[in-house]
Order: sequence, then C-alpha cells, then structure tokens
Amino acid sequence: MTKKKQVWFDVEEHETIEQCLERMKKEGYMPFGRREEPIFHEVNGQPTVLRQKIQFKGILIEEL
Repeated sequence: MTKKKQVWFDVEEHETIEQCLERMKKEGYMPFGRREEPIFHEVNGQPTVLRQKIQFKGILIEEL
C-alpha cells in the first residue's frame, strides 16, 4: 500500500507539539504547514474557548 503524499496530523489532547512532530517523522512525513482553530464549549450560556486544535500538514519525505 502506498502512502498519501499529504496527510494532516492532529496534535492530540495530551501530546506536545514536539511529540506530534516526532510521530510524523516516524511515519515518514515532514511538516509543511500548520493550522489552528479554537474548540469552544458553552458555560452559563456563553461560548468559551476550551482548547486550541493544532494540525500539521505532513508531506512524504521521499517526495522531496
């Protein structure tokens, strides 16, 4: 099975950015882009930021 040329990797809730980047490297990808978006939840009827969702776009290392 061939790997996809580009894959988005989520930084898991209990994972550091460095751990995510290391996981990408082990799977044969290097970071090529990053995006973030807030995750909201409702407190007393008001939207409140729960945490930040971080994703890295990985490209196959052998494609370079």
